[in-house]
Amino acid sequence: MLVILLGIILVAAGVWYVGFSATNPKLQPTADLGARVGKKIPTFTLDSLQGTQVTIGQPGKITVINFWATWCPPCLEEMPELEEFAKKNKQKIDFYAVNLQESNGKVSDFMNKHKYTMPVLLDKDGAVAKQFQIAAIPTTIIVDKNGLIKHRQSGAMTMNELEGIINSL
Repeated sequence: MLVILLGIILVAAGVWYVGFSATNPKLQPTADLGARVGKKIPTFTLDSLQGTQVTIGQPGKITVINFWATWCPPCLEEMPELEEFAKKNKQKIDFYAVNLQESNGKVSDFMNKHKYTMPVLLDKDGAVAKQFQIAAIPTTIIVDKNGLIKHRQSGAMTMNELEGIINSL
């Protein structure tokens, strides 16, 4: 009788666990939300420094997305080259510098101080960085005209590196 009772308890506990885990997102396996080479870029919308909403992820043009922050030394190192690249290629490439979790005022002051004009988007809560599984900054993602991620690099990038990758597309 004890064995049957224990069996019933174990079955009930198993049914409860399966039901609980199906409704508890912390126990469910997570989908790969990161943007990896060879995958289609997820669509996202962020505010620009000017306050307009910009949606990224629509096919049509090559897109370069650079995740950065004003306090990051490697980010600061690459900014002059990114600025030059963005200016030189603005007719044929969509370039976005996505700032991570800093205020509009702080980022605007930084951009004005250095006279940078490249498009900046604000990831105020870090949700887009999380979606892209950004573990280090700067991280640059290059997307082809069809919306496929062709290159992902953590660490500073030069204009020559960017142009070389884009020319290979």
